[in-house]
Amino acid sequence: MSAADVTALRTPRRRRDATLLTVGLFAAIAAALLPVFSVIAPGAWVAGAVFTTAAVLGAGLLVRASRLPAVFATIAEIAVGVVVLTAIFGRSSAILGVIPTPATFASLPGLLNAASEEIRTGVAPVAAQTGLSFLLVAAVAGLAVVLDHVVLTARMPLLAGVGLVAVSLIPTIAIPSEIDIVGFVLLAAALLFLLRVDTRARTAPSSRASARAGSPGVRGVSATALGVAAVAVIVAVVATPLLPQPGLRFATGGTGGVGTTINPNLELGNDLRQPREVDVLSVRTTAPTAPYLRAVTLSRFDGSIWQPDSSDTVPVPAEGAVFEPVAVDGDITVADYTTTVTVDQLDSPWLPVPYPASTVTGLDGDWLGMPQNRTVVTRAGSTREQVYEVQAEVPRPTLEQIRSRAAGGADLDPTLTSLPGDVPAIIGDTAREVTAGAQSPYDQLAALQTWFRSSQFRYSLDAPVDSGFDGAGLDAVADFLQVRAGYCVHYASAFAVMARSLGLPARIVIGYLPGTATSSSPEDGSEYTVTSSQLHAWPEVSFEGIGWVPFEPTNSLGVPTNFASGSGSGGSTTPDTPEQDAAAPEDAPSTAPSQAARPDIDAQNGPGVATGTRASTSWVAPSLFGAALLVLLIVPSVVRVLRRSRRLRAARAGDAVAAWRALQDEAVDLGIPASGAESPRAFAARLVSDHGVDADDITLLGAAVERVSYAEDAIDPASGPALAGAVERIRSRLRAGVSPGRRLIAGLFPRSLIVRPGAVETERETVGS
Repeated sequence: MSAADVTALRTPRRRRDATLLTVGLFAAIAAALLPVFSVIAPGAWVAGAVFTTAAVLGAGLLVRASRLPAVFATIAEIAVGVVVLTAIFGRSSAILGVIPTPATFASLPGLLNAASEEIRTGVAPVAAQTGLSFLLVAAVAGLAVVLDHVVLTARMPLLAGVGLVAVSLIPTIAIPSEIDIVGFVLLAAALLFLLRVDTRARTAPSSRASARAGSPGVRGVSATALGVAAVAVIVAVVATPLLPQPGLRFATGGTGGVGTTINPNLELGNDLRQPREVDVLSVRTTAPTAPYLRAVTLSRFDGSIWQPDSSDTVPVPAEGAVFEPVAVDGDITVADYTTTVTVDQLDSPWLPVPYPASTVTGLDGDWLGMPQNRTVVTRAGSTREQVYEVQAEVPRPTLEQIRSRAAGGADLDPTLTSLPGDVPAIIGDTAREVTAGAQSPYDQLAALQTWFRSSQFRYSLDAPVDSGFDGAGLDAVADFLQVRAGYCVHYASAFAVMARSLGLPARIVIGYLPGTATSSSPEDGSEYTVTSSQLHAWPEVSFEGIGWVPFEPTNSLGVPTNFASGSGSGGSTTPDTPEQDAAAPEDAPSTAPSQAARPDIDAQNGPGVATGTRASTSWVAPSLFGAALLVLLIVPSVVRVLRRSRRLRAARAGDAVAAWRALQDEAVDLGIPASGAESPRAFAARLVSDHGVDADDITLLGAAVERVSYAEDAIDPASGPALAGAVERIRSRLRAGVSPGRRLIAGLFPRSLIVRPGAVETERETVGS
């Protein structure tokens, strides 16, 4: 039996080591999953994943304790994993609730489709339902099976560690954030524990010489190792974009041919900083000016995250109204407008529509309307290449009418005015100071809007980054009120929080600014083009008898909301001031200020970052992925160098087996076969005849390693310098006999880490010819 054959646990020490390795692997898997909680909320799936992992690893340990071959351990683990998954997710169609039937397997596509939909439409941290829970538990179980084989059969815990580190980095790559220190420390501790136990098992007294020499070739190790490395890279590349986005961040999906998307969060900065922009859609409307297009509303605020609204939905019919007409008082004038939207490079489940939409027609696929906020979503389709028509009934109150209305409305959710208890004093104090003397809720909001748009504030994409408050939570709002520079996210969040501090119901809207006019005709209305840089956030406030009224606090963008004074009853208006519908802060076509116009942006070098402050997060995701990929690339080389150094030190101390194994590793790295079926004497002869190594050096090593098989003491300190010198000379000769390209590949991707060369047998077994 070879030293590395731990699949048959014939001694108490080996059984103990295998148990410790199993426990360490379980802890490492659990620690690697901790960062996932930032995108998938903890729930019942965690208990399922923990139980399934424990069952899978336990089954493998029991099979090994029964002295069966390793392949039976893997088979048992897969079988146990299938049974547990069936018991959790497929009891209704299983025999005795645990044995899967064809009907059980037929339900898998439905579970996977449900998981895909949860991932696509979910907002981090998403609460996993049945489909996503199944995918998570099954993935963890599969990971446990693969890593158990790598650690306990192939005896390569370091390679397992590379895979686990890649898994733990996925959430951080997908959603740039601070490192999960607890998860990192626990994972590092678990991996160090695995390495320690594995090292001790290899140096056990009963297999001392053979453990240093290594095992005979382990069938499947190469495939397993390459599989783990490939899975680590593929998962990092493919799975990362699929993860739900964080609840308070907003980022479009990229530009330049792949289109953009709308995620229901509030980090637009990365997208707005992109040097390129694409046309996302075009709008043709009968309204006097282009409307803002709403996609998502965010009402729930816990002090750090604005959560997108979700409520009961109704199907969008092919014809007819999807929403009831907006409920307004009888004295409020309502204007009907028709808007046609043609989507280009926008791929999103949230449909941009003007407010307040009543009818949406022409959509392909299944779409749902949310009456609570008059938004439209799909659970399976996309906005890409959609052409649809929206009928909107827009309230048009006069200045006197809106001043006479109280903020609020019938059946309004009380959370629309709620704030956490730890609101920084600067927020409420500033709101009261700015609105002092206002005679009505509308006057208070108009005062806030005017203050934000005054010369005291400036529009900047990078000042929030440089000052370290690029977010929309209470702390970011407090910092923004002091720095007084930011972009739409900061203005909208500050406005909404300050309005709530005054008792006014406010929420945030995600959508698009009005586009740039491209054509106009009396019959068809005006046409506008909307680009990716016009992604926008703005606040809305509810008024009794009127509905939700938008405001535009963002300095230098759009036109502030205002209403014309009425000349009489019935909502007629006199245009002595710019007239404004209650539906949207409509304005002349506008976009974010150009890069050249922003003093805080270097025209050549891009956004500037102050020393010692948090840098722009636009580079974080690709940088983290690049760093992870670099680690994956250099780890084999580093491990190989450390292993060579360790074996040469042992050789200098007189360990003939370590010297021989060092020679075998060099041969394998350079593409020279080192079969476990070949004796040291035959291998030495082949190196002399085929590769020109010195016969005296190889004979010295071969004779020494053969003596080990029959000697009680494998260490002869007197022979150490000669052994190490022979290894170094043979290595130089072998490397000189191959091409520079082969030497480079051997250094970067040493095959000896995954292809175990032949070794000396233990316990005085005959070595060969």
